[in-house]
Parts: sequence; structure tokens; C-alpha cells
Amino acid sequence: MDTASEGIDNERTWAGAIAAAIVALVGGALAFPKQVYDGFIWHYFWGPVVADAKNAPCAVREDGTTRLVSDAGTCATLPEPVAEPGYTLVSEIGYAVTLIVALVGLVFLLRRLGIGRDKSLFYALFPFMLFGGALRVVEDADNALQQVGGGAIPFPWNTLIISPIIYFTVFAITLLAVVVSVTAARKGILDGYEYSLAGIGTVVLAATIGYLFYLTVTTEVVGFYPQILTVVLVGATVVTALTWLAIERFEPGINAGTGAIGAVIIWGHAVDGVANVAVLDWALELGLAGEYTAKHPVNQGIVDITSSVLPSSITSVIGTAWPFLLVKIVAAVAVVWVFDEQIFEESPRYAILLLIAILAVGLGPGTRDMLRAAFGI
Repeated sequence: MDTASEGIDNERTWAGAIAAAIVALVGGALAFPKQVYDGFIWHYFWGPVVADAKNAPCAVREDGTTRLVSDAGTCATLPEPVAEPGYTLVSEIGYAVTLIVALVGLVFLLRRLGIGRDKSLFYALFPFMLFGGALRVVEDADNALQQVGGGAIPFPWNTLIISPIIYFTVFAITLLAVVVSVTAARKGILDGYEYSLAGIGTVVLAATIGYLFYLTVTTEVVGFYPQILTVVLVGATVVTALTWLAIERFEPGINAGTGAIGAVIIWGHAVDGVANVAVLDWALELGLAGEYTAKHPVNQGIVDITSSVLPSSITSVIGTAWPFLLVKIVAAVAVVWVFDEQIFEESPRYAILLLIAILAVGLGPGTRDMLRAAFGI
């Protein structure tokens, strides 16, 4: 069997597996609505989105209908399935599996487009990773405006910028930008697709942040605290520089495969780590009007462990979120170490896409946390 035929067979297998999974979920939801839809799909995936979109502490599924609950204390007393805004371990595992499956499909797509074998795609997509986090802050701002009778994005349109649906929204915008850029390059309109792709990403990012600045002028709910941007960006850059210098000094083989991409990976996850430390531990000290809580189970778990291990006399001084920064840096360095030169030689497209995804899962949430605090939302 030649390479082309083998590639087509792999694509068909991938498409068939997705179709089978969809049929199983839809069929199960129709045949066993309480168990499959209410207890799994709604409970862990759609329910949290609805609660978030409606700005409710939780939502409960009763007799095939969704009821919103306005009192947070009542949520703990309700029978399952109860969905709260945010993530659960089950949903995060589901998103991780979806991401892996999507990456395989993207490899097939890039192969058909004839791009993605070099590292230029990674840098061209960098603005879109910032855009995803910034777009999520738009929904945070709309939620804050709804609490005072405002809000410009009605339900269900606001679900398009709530996790996990926002991932599909950003993916669709990015995919469209890739297709437009590649098409323009092939027709000779542009010399290469990379600069066009990066330009489109920069435009949508600037438009999103521009809208947030517009809200600071036209509303009293959204403010601006530039010190947050300074602390997070400078802090992440310093942490990355120190980490990179240590790698170059003691184990330069770690970044032999990724090169400069490795530094970007570490920086993206440092932004996530520093943003969590700044927002969760030092919000009041940095001049914010209120305190913030962790949005992800992993973040909250680390905070809980730190609080239980260290006495309050210590945590009151150094905080409880700083171990998350250490975890992020160690994990990022480990990832950079794994991506050696051999991986890029054997599967360059898959390696590049994995690195893009790895950066996105750090820089996206980090950008959201940073901007959410910077705009006082």
C-alpha cells in the first residue's frame, strides 16, 4: 500500500471513529435520557455552560427540564445532577480527549493543505492563543454587566464564548483564517501564508481587547488596572528567563529539539502560573476591588493542599497559589524535554500541533485570568 492510500485509510478510520462516538452519544441520549443526557452530557458539559451563560450559581436537571438556582447555598442541598459554572475533572478529561482527537484531524487537514512541516505555523498562530483568552473575558464582562441590568450578548449567543464551546468558536475562526491565508498565498496574492495568518490573528485580538477598553469608558462595571498586566507579563518573563538560563547552563539538551519554541512554551505557562498567584493571592494588595477564586479544579486542588499542609501563619504571608506556578514550570520544561529532534524529524506536523495545543492550554487560561483582573471583572 502506498503512502497516499495509507493516509486516506487513516483519515477514514478517524472519521469513522468520530461518527461512531457521535452515534453512541446521540443514541444513548435518546434511549436512556436520564442516564446519558441528564447524568453525563448535561451534568458535566452543557449544564455548566447554561449556568455560566445565565449567570447562576448552579442549574439542576429535573424531569427533563433545566432549572436555574439563584442561591449558592441551596446548590449544595440539591439532588444530582447539579451543574455549576466552570470545570470538573470529568469535563476536563473529556476536553483533553476531544483535543487529542481534534489534533489528529488537524494533522490530516494540514497534510492536505501542504503546510505545517516547519515551525513558522507555531509563531503564526500565536496571536490566536491570546485571542481565545481575551474573547473569554468578553463573556466575563457581559456576565458582570448582566448583574446590573446590562449585558449586550443574549442567551444562547453568549454560549459561543463560554468554555468549552469557545474552543470550537476560536477553532472555527482560526481555521477560516488558515484557509484564507493559504488560498491567498497559492493564488499569488500573498508571498507565503504565515504573515497573513499572524496578521488576521493580531486584528481579531486587537478588536477583542479594544472592545474591553470600550467597556471601561462606557460602563462603570469594567475598569482598568494596568499594574496587573505589568506584574504578570514582567513576572512571567523573568521566570522564563531564569528557567531558560538554568536549562542552558545545566542541561542544554532539554531545548535541543524545540529551540526558541521551548522558551515560548515556558513563557505561556509562566503567564498562567504568575496570573494565578497574582490574582488569587495578591488581588487586594495589587489594588483590585475584590478577591478572586480558582476557576479550574487543578488550581483549586493545589490551593487546598497548600492550605492544609502549611500553617496559616505562613500562607498569610506567602499565599497558597504559588505551588501552581512551580507545577506549571516543571510541566512545561518536561514537555520541552520530550520534544527532541527525532520527534520533529519523524512527525513534524503532529509535533508542531501538539506544541501549539500545549501552549494554548497554558496561555489561553493565563490570558483570561490576567485580563479579567486587569479589567476588574
